[in-house]
Amino acid sequence: MVREYVYAYAAVSPHDGVLDSLILPVVSGEAMALFLGEVADRHPEEFILMVLDGAGWHGAANLRVPDNLRLVFMPPYSPELNPAEHLWDEMREKDFANCLFRNLDCMQQRLMESLVRLESDHELVQRLTGFPWIITIPLNAT
Repeated sequence: MVREYVYAYAAVSPHDGVLDSLILPVVSGEAMALFLGEVADRHPEEFILMVLDGAGWHGAANLRVPDNLRLVFMPPYSPELNPAEHLWDEMREKDFANCLFRNLDCMQQRLMESLVRLESDHELVQRLTGFPWIITIPLNAT
């Protein structure tokens, strides 16, 4: 048995449902820098605060971060805090459930179609990822 891989990188803005994605052949500091550059180029007039989980390539020592982007890391072992995780669930359920692909190219084509579907549906992405982040504590708590 031979295993082949491609990797989907995604950055989501839960506030407005904007999704930026890229399919790359590897996960590495160089690939992450390429993705960060792509996101920064797609939003040249914006300052992006990107929240990341603890994947090793997210914090590679030689990672080049564009000037209009800053990285903030989530606490370890807390994938439930990552809004992008809900996108992967949606893709698995809608686009990959019970699928067998002839080869990696066919699977990659489906992955691209799935990401394009999500990138073009800001309302769905916003609904999937825009869960409340604010915790309120009553002042009169006893």
